[in-house]
Amino acid sequence: MSTAVTLPVDIETIQRLLPHRYPFLLVDRVLALEPGVHIHALKNVSVNEPYFQGHFPGHPVMPGVLIIEALAQASGLLVGLSRGGADGGRGDDLYYLVKVDKARFNRTVGPGDRLDLHVTLRRMLRGMGLFEASARVGDHEVASCELMCAGRAA
Repeated sequence: MSTAVTLPVDIETIQRLLPHRYPFLLVDRVLALEPGVHIHALKNVSVNEPYFQGHFPGHPVMPGVLIIEALAQASGLLVGLSRGGADGGRGDDLYYLVKVDKARFNRTVGPGDRLDLHVTLRRMLRGMGLFEASARVGDHEVASCELMCAGRAA
């Protein structure tokens, strides 16, 4: 695994590594990386997010499924950056979320929150990764889960 990643990883590099685009790109920056082990990324939650128009009017709440998606995107960045993807395109693989287990939602997330995404790779076997993930706002864990992502040649 490559260790030559300059931190923080900016949005331009993230866009080279992930196929997602507005309004579905849910990671703004990578703050820390231990290649093949752990990533700390962030999502700045803005009142301008399109889902706040209907979820919920007068009381904007980030949907839990989008917090899980942000964690899955951070998982993809962990794999891509660990393989040295920061210096080029997406590489040979795309990863798809195939399973979510033990999802818990402890608090709501709203405009102005900084969502800190922490993902640890538990194991990688035959192109499938098992990840332990949690999202925090400040000192509070707002969500956690186990994710399984499967690679497919692009």
